[in-house]
Amino acid sequence: MDHAPENQDHIANAALHQGVGYGIVLGLGGVFAVGMIAVTYILKKFNRELQTSEMFNTAGRTVKSGLVAAAVVSSWTWAATLLQSTGVCYRYGVSGPFWYASGATVQILLFATLAIELKRRAPNAHTYLEIIKARYGTFAHLVFLVFGLACNFLVSLMLIVGGSATVNALTGMHTIAAIYLLPVGVIAYTVVGGLKATILTDWAHTFILLLIIIVFALTAYASHDVLGSPAKVYDLLVEAAARHPVEGNKDGSYLTMQSREGAIFFVINIVGNFGTVFLDNGYYNKAIAAHPVHALPGYIIGGLSWFAIPWLTATAMGLSALALENTPLFPTYPERMADKDVSAGLVLPYAAVAMLGKGGAVATLLIVFMAVTSATSSQLIAVSTICTYDLYRTYFNPEASGKRLIYMSHALVVGYGIFIATFAVGLWYAGISMGYLYLLMGVIISAAVLPATLTLVWSGQNKWAAALSPILGLACALTAWLVTARKQCGELTIECTGSNNPMLAGNVAALLSPIPLIAIFTLIFGLDKYDWKSMLEIRKGDDHDLAEEAGLNLEDIPGGQGGEPEAEQKKLERASKISKTVTILMTLGFLVLWPMPLYGTGYIFSKPFFTGWVTVGIIWIFCSFIGVGLFPVWESRETFGRTVKAMFRALTGKSKPTTIHAREVETQGSGTVTPPEKSGAKETVASS
Repeated sequence: MDHAPENQDHIANAALHQGVGYGIVLGLGGVFAVGMIAVTYILKKFNRELQTSEMFNTAGRTVKSGLVAAAVVSSWTWAATLLQSTGVCYRYGVSGPFWYASGATVQILLFATLAIELKRRAPNAHTYLEIIKARYGTFAHLVFLVFGLACNFLVSLMLIVGGSATVNALTGMHTIAAIYLLPVGVIAYTVVGGLKATILTDWAHTFILLLIIIVFALTAYASHDVLGSPAKVYDLLVEAAARHPVEGNKDGSYLTMQSREGAIFFVINIVGNFGTVFLDNGYYNKAIAAHPVHALPGYIIGGLSWFAIPWLTATAMGLSALALENTPLFPTYPERMADKDVSAGLVLPYAAVAMLGKGGAVATLLIVFMAVTSATSSQLIAVSTICTYDLYRTYFNPEASGKRLIYMSHALVVGYGIFIATFAVGLWYAGISMGYLYLLMGVIISAAVLPATLTLVWSGQNKWAAALSPILGLACALTAWLVTARKQCGELTIECTGSNNPMLAGNVAALLSPIPLIAIFTLIFGLDKYDWKSMLEIRKGDDHDLAEEAGLNLEDIPGGQGGEPEAEQKKLERASKISKTVTILMTLGFLVLWPMPLYGTGYIFSKPFFTGWVTVGIIWIFCSFIGVGLFPVWESRETFGRTVKAMFRALTGKSKPTTIHAREVETQGSGTVTPPEKSGAKETVASS
């Protein structure tokens, strides 16, 4: 079976040599790995950040809002964020980028409320599955364990499959080689540095990614010879619609929000993304890592900053592809792109090559590499944490020492990386693309979203409603998906089951079927009267053995200290009230107030309106760069300065290395902290 893009020969003249592909995948991956290993060593030597099981899996629970925001943006910027959003823009016009961005931003904003509830209800949790176990017991825990791991599994596959397809298209590097080599550097720095290294790398990746997106946008709308302005792009889009009008769009135009297929994609997108946020332990990892004061602003800044990435990337590159594909600059000229190449995510690299030649190919390869590796590191930590705490410590070794827990975490990071790459090879041979996986995710996992959310926000949900509604909801979703496909096409093929209507039916059934199911099980088994106390009994890992081995007091290192739970609870209660109001208003803005008037009226953008649309996107991406690129550096300036000074003194021999104590911060309360006798507040080292 031929897995290469159909138009590989068209791109050959502008594509990069295989050596460039191997150089970026292995070389740049190695640079990040060595850099993060060095940072981990520096923090250990000068900031007393011992790599305990708590530090590895929670980053000491002291991360500030800027780094939380950068980590959220990086974790949510998959290969699909860049590739799939550009593809839907190519198919549906200006509506595609907005539907993609808004349909995936609201989940991050709404998750801010869940993050606060998590910090408030279970201050010592490592995963959201521990909360399920504490409230409902073993059966529900095992059910959600399957759904949680399925979520991480599908996301990981989509990252690797989408990223490797792009590397192959741009460099000719064999897809299987790309699948196995992309995770190598990620595994290395994740094993050494844990969640803290992942978050710091997230910031670096996001910084570079945003700069490249800005270059793409300014090239398309300011400096390109053929494009060069919103007005010129507008004219070319009008010509493109005349050549091949879009079925289901108002007057066949690419310049309208009224798109039937775009709206169907929007529903699939928003439903599926609820599952991939609310069930992905990676987002709970970020919430757990955040200092209580910084969790809410971190998620709000992250959500708003992320919106510009798919919106502007797709608005620049997807529309540029449509505008340029009728010129000799475009790799497929004089033909249009094949549908399977669009589904594989190749609109972005083709547009980049058309605009910037080999420079565009390098830039695309860099941003896809950044997106794949940073999000993959989040998935490695998410799966490692689940398997360490929800499987190993819960069912096999409840008294596991910190040393044993961190050993298991390391082994699981490596093992999962190898496993997911091997499985991705199987999907490649089966011809399953990134676009197919993206649409399928909601069908498989979204039935668990509502019961998982209610676990933290409603005391009345009983254990049978929580445990059985995801299982029955999944059955409803699979039935709706496959029956619709069979009725529409008469047979079940990858092409048919991956089309919009079957995926729409399956996604909607998955998300909404638990509503009546929970109501039925509540009527049968009655309302629960949960008091939230068992969540407070979740305990931290016992890292005394690691601290003693390093000659340190566990109380003096991040992740090992007690705190002031009453003061923190008051702040979290206030944050909870604020988050509910702010996130609901923002959600209404993104889903109703902004797009629906444009959709309902069938307005076709005028040239001045399109210019304003693009201008807002460019301004927004610069604000995102400030929010998640520059703000984390400013926020950590004091700790960074003290660390550099200590390093300088140590290198020049003016004084021996000393431990740096950042200003005292308020840290997590203890629940049932191990060991129970150590509960006083201590001077701690603040995370940068």
